[in-house]
Amino acid sequence: MSAAITVVGLGSGNPDRLTIGIIKTMQRASKVYVRTLSHPVMQTLKEFDITPGSFDHVYEAHESFPEVYESIATALIRLAKAAEDGQELVYAVPGHPMVAEATVRLLRERCPGEGISLTVLGGESFLDEAFVRLGFDPIEGFQLLDAAELSSSVLQPKLHTLIGQVYDMFTASEVKLALMELYPDEYPVIVGHALGVDGQEEIKEIPLYELDRIEGYGNLSLIYVPRSDDDALRQRTFARLHEIVGVLRSPEGCPWDREQTHASIRKNLIEETYEVLETIDEDDPEHMQEELGDLLLQIMLHAQMEEEQGMFTVYDVIQGLNDKLIFRHPHVFGESSAHDAESALQNWEQMKAEEKRRKGISADQASALGGIPRDLPALMKAYKLQKKAAKFGFDWEDVEGVFLKIEEELGELRQAVAQGEPPEDTALELGDLLFAVSNIARFIGADPEEALARTNRKFVARVGYMEKELAAQGKSLQDSSLDEMEALWQAAKSELAQTSDIQE
Repeated sequence: MSAAITVVGLGSGNPDRLTIGIIKTMQRASKVYVRTLSHPVMQTLKEFDITPGSFDHVYEAHESFPEVYESIATALIRLAKAAEDGQELVYAVPGHPMVAEATVRLLRERCPGEGISLTVLGGESFLDEAFVRLGFDPIEGFQLLDAAELSSSVLQPKLHTLIGQVYDMFTASEVKLALMELYPDEYPVIVGHALGVDGQEEIKEIPLYELDRIEGYGNLSLIYVPRSDDDALRQRTFARLHEIVGVLRSPEGCPWDREQTHASIRKNLIEETYEVLETIDEDDPEHMQEELGDLLLQIMLHAQMEEEQGMFTVYDVIQGLNDKLIFRHPHVFGESSAHDAESALQNWEQMKAEEKRRKGISADQASALGGIPRDLPALMKAYKLQKKAAKFGFDWEDVEGVFLKIEEELGELRQAVAQGEPPEDTALELGDLLFAVSNIARFIGADPEEALARTNRKFVARVGYMEKELAAQGKSLQDSSLDEMEALWQAAKSELAQTSDIQE
């Protein structure tokens, strides 16, 4: 006879709910083990001459619940294999064996491979008591969540929500923080202790913010969050954003939004991107939050247009991005390693090349300067083109070669201006000079776009200082001489260097 384990449920805590079949199964067993003796039916088991062994000692030997559950499953498998033929080993767990019982899940995964026959008998779940004592019908929409793994991303306010495994006040605090990501502080929640157990049951309705300020949490505790149709509770969810954008583009939505196309709002995407960059430069988190929202709206609108055509949805966009991030970070999600930023970047580039190979794009077919967006700002594009050129050896040996090139291009620009060459020819010479200047950035470890942006901000700040000083005199820039403006410019350089991070 092969090794065997029978798992039974002890119910939610009320001894009257124990089934006759489960009592008989434990009575005829050669050995009965319980996950924990901390359960209200233990005294009743003694009345039936059932004296189980327990795994309470395992909890003291490990630092985390997953380690505890793994240890219990391993011990049960060892005991089952060591049992003599004809002996029946019964493992009893609180509630229903198939509801929030990690040890049973582990046994179901491991027993087939160990040659152990596993039988699972039901028992009253704490859900049964919750539906009755808390008074809601799960057919209206219901979710059961584990307090230990709770995150705001899985919360759905339109569903009745039960949160189990709330063992202590610390766990209740973690639950509170997760719920507060969506629900207001005053939202009514219900804490239930030992539901259905005579003399021990407690049901308390409290505002969410008090969730970790009450006592009594233990093995038989849960938290109930009533469902709500209030859309305001979903304002922090991505699903609600997707829904709102869909409404705006619908026949019953906004006439302006309905008329837009990819081309008509193309410029908006660029403008919103630059507004985000401005908040970064200004180190203004509050404004950044708003502008990131505006940028996200542009992404949502473009994705919604394609969804209406049946091409893809924003969730396809998200999946593609998630797949890419995981694939290009093998040192995080795979077996590779990266000890610094440079090696991480090398991994990224290697996986990027692998993506192209899988798409049928060989390195020989791709241009050495490919992959740079056509409409990047010219200075940024020049910098990226030069970086790519440097990878195949088309570069100066050191920065002195770049300085010589700048001097050469500056001379050609001077000559074009002096000779009165056509404007388009002179503009080309100017472009050559700017291209050469941007090359310095790679050698000094700077981003030319950022460097020029800092200079622009410095210029705006100094002119603003000049305007303020002139306004105090009842004058404006237009009323001032060049000498006056030069004096104020020098004063601005000195003053702003002392009072801000704007440096020359």
